[in-house]
Amino acid sequence: MRITAFWLAAILSAGLAHAQGRDAYPSRPVRMIIPAAPGGNPDVLARMLAKKLADTFGRAFVVENMPGAGGVVAAEAVVKTLPDGYTLFFGDSGALAINVAVNSGISFHPLRDFTLITALASVPTVLVVNPSVPAASLQEFVALAKSRPGQLAFGSAGNGSIHHLTMAIFASRAGIELLHVPYKGGTALVAAVLGGEVQSGWSGIPNVLQAIRTGRLRALCISTARRSASVPDVPTAAELGFPGFDVATTIGLQAVAGVPSEIVARLQAAFAAALRDPDIAERMSNLGMELAENGTESYVRYVRQDLERYAAAVKLLGGNVQ
Repeated sequence: MRITAFWLAAILSAGLAHAQGRDAYPSRPVRMIIPAAPGGNPDVLARMLAKKLADTFGRAFVVENMPGAGGVVAAEAVVKTLPDGYTLFFGDSGALAINVAVNSGISFHPLRDFTLITALASVPTVLVVNPSVPAASLQEFVALAKSRPGQLAFGSAGNGSIHHLTMAIFASRAGIELLHVPYKGGTALVAAVLGGEVQSGWSGIPNVLQAIRTGRLRALCISTARRSASVPDVPTAAELGFPGFDVATTIGLQAVAGVPSEIVARLQAAFAAALRDPDIAERMSNLGMELAENGTESYVRYVRQDLERYAAAVKLLGGNVQ
């Protein structure tokens, strides 16, 4: 009886210690893996949130940049970590959904290999044209493109980029054919539209905001279902005859699959509160980011939709985005 009591006490003690360990999360620093070099939206957002979360939990949240292969390097590193909540991933639509859509041989899948915690921010794009283009509105641009099939060129930040796939989706909806010219990044894309090398392109708002304000670029519409506070006068594509058009890069929070639900809930609540801090909200708005946080279940649904959205876009391109 003493032996039985001893082992029962040991088991109960171990279970209590395990539960207390979870309750104490985080009890040590937490890594935040960013699949990009310093300076981009995911990196800036992570660094803003890291300080707030450190204040909330009393533990350091350490930002670690891991660029390479459009987010593949970072994603593959994250899926090799322990499911304890101490390694978090700031994967966006490019790192997750687009990579899956354009590379059938990729080694991970967001619905299988990641714990999806919450959406953080969406980054809409705006369709801009060079002022020399004889189209003052989206309707006029579509009409012009239909009158010159394959002659109007649009730039992107590269094959398979959000800019490329957004135009593929839009062109299909509008029934137009455009010439794709890929560039090495968003800055080069904007320079090409400004210089008249290409007539149009979808761009992140910060890269074109000043040019829109000074008239060096004309903004025709925004890619999301709602207007952006950064460019409140720019209508949505849905307002202009394309109902349901809603395409943006969404930055989310993930970890490797298998993180306990209580840790997921704790992280979701903490990030939700941090994102709504007035200083962080203002900075996000200035950077062209929109609040996307709406709980874990909503984020899981969104990722499923994102995977379908970009798989369809790649199919529109004949499966070839190279």
